[in-house]
Amino acid sequence: MASPLSGDGGDSSGDAVSLKIDTSKPHPARMYDYFLGGKDNYEVDQEAAEQFIKAAPEVRLAVRANRTFMHRAVRHVVAEGGIRQILDIGTGLPTEPNVHQIARAIAPETRVAYVDNDPIVSAHSRTLLDDDDHTSVVLGDLRDPRAILDHPDVRRVIDFDEPVALLLVAILHFITEEEDPDAIVAAFLDALPTGSYLILSHATVDIHDNDREDAVKVYNNATATMNPRDHGRVLEFFGGLALTDPGLVLVPHWRPDEPPQQDAPPIGIYGGVARKDG
Repeated sequence: MASPLSGDGGDSSGDAVSLKIDTSKPHPARMYDYFLGGKDNYEVDQEAAEQFIKAAPEVRLAVRANRTFMHRAVRHVVAEGGIRQILDIGTGLPTEPNVHQIARAIAPETRVAYVDNDPIVSAHSRTLLDDDDHTSVVLGDLRDPRAILDHPDVRRVIDFDEPVALLLVAILHFITEEEDPDAIVAAFLDALPTGSYLILSHATVDIHDNDREDAVKVYNNATATMNPRDHGRVLEFFGGLALTDPGLVLVPHWRPDEPPQQDAPPIGIYGGVARKDG
């Protein structure tokens, strides 16, 4: 769950990244890492995350449910959709299994381009994947689709003449309406050929009414605000794509490996997978 904000993307070697690591404000990617029990975060991230947990105690379950949704969705598009290349925007800090590991367990030739704005994410990912010719790690800005699509390290592993799975997992809720998320998503989808897929998840307060306002406000002091949206609004991001069954649902209900626990707290994240048929 990474913030979309970014700088110029640095260079392909990772030696000239222009962004400094800002530890004065909490960062969504580092907070997400904390929610998952990771160590790649700072005190400012930990304090903000604890405030969020106090306001929304189910958040740790939610981020795990979101991540396992991503696992199932990636397996689906690779195994059933025949996808062999993935563009993952807002990848966040590496947490095993990563997208390329999930995909390659099915199709070892799968190529993956990871994009995130946080220099920590970029540095950690590059360290892990430095010797992998079929992956790339790019420091990029979701709000500048053209820069991502044209980036040489994206083009090195992604052939936009062949179907691509685009991952926008828990990132669009960091884009405000004023930043025109519809245009952002459309720009990426327009660049993808027929047979491509969109995997998307997005925070919502539909199931909590307004009792998560304090949690949402925690991000007002972070590097990006949180903007939960209702089911109908999230559905609009899929445009004219064909949603796979069961459609846009709360992430625990998207093709679960096991039936969701009846007594589990509700998870306020929608998830869906859709195919570009034309």
